[in-house]
Amino acid sequence: MADVGLQTSVSLEQVQPAGSTSIGVEEQDEAPPAMGQSAPAGPQSPHLRARSHRRTHSDQPWTMFPFSTPEGFVAVNKPPSWAENEIEALKIANNYRFGFKKWKSHVTARPMEVRSDVVKELYSEPRTVKLIKGSTISLGNILYSVLFGWWIAAFYFLVAGIMMLTYIGRIYASHCFQLAKYFFWPFGKFVQKDREGDSGEEQSLHNGSLHNSYESFGSSESTPLVSSTRSRNGRKGCCGTSTEYWHKPETYIWLLLGAPLLFVIHALVYFVCWILVVFIPVAKVNGHAIKMLLMPPGSIRIESDSMSAAQQPSEVIVCTYQAVNVYYYKYTVDGMNIVLVNLLLFVVLALILGYGDKGNHFTSPTAKFVLSLLAIIPLAYYIGLAIASIAAQSNFAVGAVLNATFGSVVELTLYITALVKGAEHVNNCYSELVKSALTGTLLATMLFIPGLCMIIGGLKHHEQYFNLRSAGVSSTLLFVSVAGAFAPTIFSKFYGSIVCSSCNNVTSWSNINDSQLTVTGPSGSFMCSDCHQEVFDQEGTLFNEHIKPLIYTCAVLLPLAYISGLLFTLKTHSHIYDVEKTEDNNTAPNQDHNNSHSTIAHWSRLKGVTILLVGTVLMSLCADLVTENMQPILTGSGVSQYFIGVTLLALVPDAPEIVNGIQFALQNNLSLSIEVGSSIAVQVCLLQMPILVLVNAIHDIGFQLLFIDLHLWSVLFSVLVMNYIFMDGKCDYFQGSAMCIVYLIIVAMYFFAPNPEGC
Repeated sequence: MADVGLQTSVSLEQVQPAGSTSIGVEEQDEAPPAMGQSAPAGPQSPHLRARSHRRTHSDQPWTMFPFSTPEGFVAVNKPPSWAENEIEALKIANNYRFGFKKWKSHVTARPMEVRSDVVKELYSEPRTVKLIKGSTISLGNILYSVLFGWWIAAFYFLVAGIMMLTYIGRIYASHCFQLAKYFFWPFGKFVQKDREGDSGEEQSLHNGSLHNSYESFGSSESTPLVSSTRSRNGRKGCCGTSTEYWHKPETYIWLLLGAPLLFVIHALVYFVCWILVVFIPVAKVNGHAIKMLLMPPGSIRIESDSMSAAQQPSEVIVCTYQAVNVYYYKYTVDGMNIVLVNLLLFVVLALILGYGDKGNHFTSPTAKFVLSLLAIIPLAYYIGLAIASIAAQSNFAVGAVLNATFGSVVELTLYITALVKGAEHVNNCYSELVKSALTGTLLATMLFIPGLCMIIGGLKHHEQYFNLRSAGVSSTLLFVSVAGAFAPTIFSKFYGSIVCSSCNNVTSWSNINDSQLTVTGPSGSFMCSDCHQEVFDQEGTLFNEHIKPLIYTCAVLLPLAYISGLLFTLKTHSHIYDVEKTEDNNTAPNQDHNNSHSTIAHWSRLKGVTILLVGTVLMSLCADLVTENMQPILTGSGVSQYFIGVTLLALVPDAPEIVNGIQFALQNNLSLSIEVGSSIAVQVCLLQMPILVLVNAIHDIGFQLLFIDLHLWSVLFSVLVMNYIFMDGKCDYFQGSAMCIVYLIIVAMYFFAPNPEGC
């Protein structure tokens, strides 16, 4: 590390075209003001400051975004040299742009040679013979034998008995007996397939290579499945060569009576282990076992001694040493995490049961509601990854339009479907449920998501800093958003009227108590016991001539504020996002900065568009099932409908954002964690609410931009709490816990709140 006060010049020729602004890096003995605040710094915590100079080509657009170097963080206008490829660099840049989804996971395939050994092992096939430095007995292996091994072996014994009874297929009985012992405890053993057509010279070379590459395991066990005799040109056993294998009658006896049952067993184990994730090593073994069902039994042998294997010119089919690997939560399939891939099962079940069992003969509406709600989670991830991937492979305009149109497609699909369902049944409860979900999204993004990120990030990094200026821009937009979204509600409160019921004409004042209200009218005095403030009357003059025009006015102005925010943060004042961070924000990959790799996107633009459209269609189908089967939950659960809207309908569509925010916080990038929540809250007010108003204007779905008092004051209070916490530009787990506690207190109010009138 350079001494404090040392000034250095950083060359950015590899990441900056000729004519663009040059960047100098200046390391100081005092930290620059952290977004309006002074932060102490010393030799143990130097800060880097990006110094920009005059541009030589004024017509060249440039976007400043921070990236990490071995010494710290610098803001540049082009992809950093350590970025794996240009697509990933553009995705990182989009994370710092207002109006773009903040996405943590990679959108391109990472070269395997730069991955850690732990990750490499996840993607390797179970064929590598290793030196055993201890016993293969472990808790995970024992768990495999208890959960799977014994009954797989039992089925092999059953099939062996069947093949023995056929007599002609008795050779497969011996085959099954040996495999039964293997699958009961496969660890430390490896299955080999004899090679056909090896010449003597090839055999000698193969044997020599095996002797050089294998090490002894301390065991001399060698168990051929079926005794065989070898010839120079082929490996003949009981069933001859592989060509002769398909001309034997016992082969078809096996394919008819034995292989189908074992195929089902291995496929079932494969599926269960894949769903359990940590048992994927067992799934891989069973996948190879399915292929082994079609191999000649005489060509397969089980070995547990590498020296014995070296004597045979053969290839290893499967070899495993552990049944459980907890790191498989990192495993990805086509760029998507394995857990989310497995959650697609809920999509299939929800669609099959939801549309195939209309009469609820096989499942209940509650089960359909839960399955449909869970199906939204993986679909939201696929839609989010598709948006991030397409935006990273396109220009800024395409990315901005894509995020503005499809960024809220999950929530809007769910809300519009619910409103349409309520309009069809003339049920105002669905409208109140959607308003509760909108409010719950605002509460979660302003309190719960940043608070949870502060707790998790603070526990790991003790104290975290974030860009106070960029947070100030988000806070300003949030104030504008909330003011515009709730202005019609506040207006109606001022000019609304008190509506009372159960009123009786009284002639004596002696019976009036404090809980009753007296009203004096032309015909005398009345005593009323059930009075409430009427927010609006859609048939009245106040609503039609005053409140309704105000709603449309706000619905037009709010998107203009969104466009203004885009221009301010991405064009005219992009320097606000030139984040200054300390060197303990270790997000730079530990790799050679000059090492470049070919760019292979997980999803091309065409594939991304296809997944986006298919995901949107599936999302609409699942949203329809959610609303169709929601009524039993609303009426029979005994829980306030406000609580269901604020929690379930609000948090489930935001599951990807919660995970991304936590991942950014763990990498000490709290600025993005905060932006995750703020950007969602801004989109709710500036885009989602105006779109719902527009849809209602085109086709009456019973939605008006008017909220109950509990929604209004909860959101206003949350905005104040969030801005108070973000005042100093730093935070820890204590402040995060305070925000989460405030969120839980507000949610508790909704839990005990009575249902809307008539619901």
